Amino acid sequence: MAQTASTMLPLGTPAPAFSLPEPAAGRVVALADFQNAPALLVIFMCNHCPFVKHIREGLVRFARECQAQGLAIVAISANDVVNYPGDSPAKMAEEARTFGYPFPYLYDETQAVAKAYRAACTPDFFLFDAARKLVYRGQFDGSRPGNSIPVTGADLRAAVDAALAGGPVSSDQKPSIGCNIKWKAGSEPEYYR
Repeated sequence: MAQTASTMLPLGTPAPAFSLPEPAAGRVVALADFQNAPALLVIFMCNHCPFVKHIREGLVRFARECQAQGLAIVAISANDVVNYPGDSPAKMAEEARTFGYPFPYLYDETQAVAKAYRAACTPDFFLFDAARKLVYRGQFDGSRPGNSIPVTGADLRAAVDAALAGGPVSSDQKPSIGCNIKWKAGSEPEYYR
């Protein structure tokens, strides 16, 4: 299982705009749709990645709990579906329904949004405060497939709690580790190489 780490986009970076289709709902979701939320979590993920599968149930529990406190959440898949058909929009819709994703799961066909966020792996987490400045980028927690550490979301939860309280988020952040985003042939971003 190949492992890729987050690029650790600089803290304070403004949230790049997006407007992407949500296959499960047949609608388009944009960054502006979350303008009134006190914090926004953007997750890059996909269906087939073993790292995503490992945290999937914990992520759904985490999302439900944090959304009840006001956190807005959106997930994005940017994988090349020609070479990874299990990540196609139809399969994304099926995944969202099967696992009860309580957040929109969007398809970044051009991979432009993933590149704007400097996303590198799945899962990759980006937490923005009320002003949509990046306050956390890194791991859900220390659990990985096969390491016997329980899936708790502790690292991300501490950041979310601080952001929702309007306080500072610790800058001691560990990169997320996961499968690399499956870039289309010849389109790997410079930061990824």
